[in-house]
Amino acid sequence: MELRQGQVAVVTGAASGIGLAMARRFAAEGLRVVLADVEEGALEKAAGQLREEGAQVLARTVDVSERDSVIALADAAYDTFGAVHVLCNNAGVGSGAEGRMWEHEVNDWKWAFAVNVWGVFHGIQAFVPRMIAGGEPGRVVNTSSSDGGIAPLPTASVYAITKSAVVTMTESLYAHLKAEGAAVGASVLFPGPHMLRTGLWESHRNRPERYAKERPRRTPYRSLDQWEAAMKAAGQEIEFTPVEDVAAEVVDGIRADRFWMLPAGEHSDRQIRARSQAMLDRANPAYLESFILD
Repeated sequence: MELRQGQVAVVTGAASGIGLAMARRFAAEGLRVVLADVEEGALEKAAGQLREEGAQVLARTVDVSERDSVIALADAAYDTFGAVHVLCNNAGVGSGAEGRMWEHEVNDWKWAFAVNVWGVFHGIQAFVPRMIAGGEPGRVVNTSSSDGGIAPLPTASVYAITKSAVVTMTESLYAHLKAEGAAVGASVLFPGPHMLRTGLWESHRNRPERYAKERPRRTPYRSLDQWEAAMKAAGQEIEFTPVEDVAAEVVDGIRADRFWMLPAGEHSDRQIRARSQAMLDRANPAYLESFILD
């Protein structure tokens, strides 16, 4: 797909992190951008920055877990710009679940699935029929994660499970679009290959009351800075991938008609091979053993 001046890109989770980097890169390519986020203040700040940089911006406060909210976003995008060519279903949250799976709070699962899975599905339903009807080339990019999309990190299992679902949803979407002969394609994004400095670690700041924690946490939430400091104290340096590199991966992948927006990385490639081999060998998932806690 060619990215051309005047096309329209919609990005959810666009007030910060990967979403804002994607929106900024699309704007630099000459696209008009629609920014959607649940965090109103941060969204207004991001939109203001992009406008100062010369971008044409529409910003809407959106809760992707609510179908009507995403449909209203699509209505606003089409009313304002008349078309959508790129849809990035990027909004995501960490669940805040603690302990073993059987100890998790139901609301941790409900919230994570509402945003990370239902949010992607709502985006597909709200935008894809209109994108197909427009008849122009388009692309849907759904954000997954190496945690779950490739192999789960058992200490963050709820998040991993949702991101695994995003991969399967995107594979199915790809097949459905091909069966329709649509000019719209689909891709799944694995940000990386290293850690990213995003607001995912502070997802709880936007947790709605309907999915509130049912009991106090055993331990306080840790910020990314606190986690990084603890890792350094343990003698382990953490490498980070700039969010701008992720945005470049998306733009390059769209142009190359690439389904797997998965940057090469030693760890991720090793996990892919180990998981695939375990399945082929009908063997136990030994690739998880380094994560299994006493």
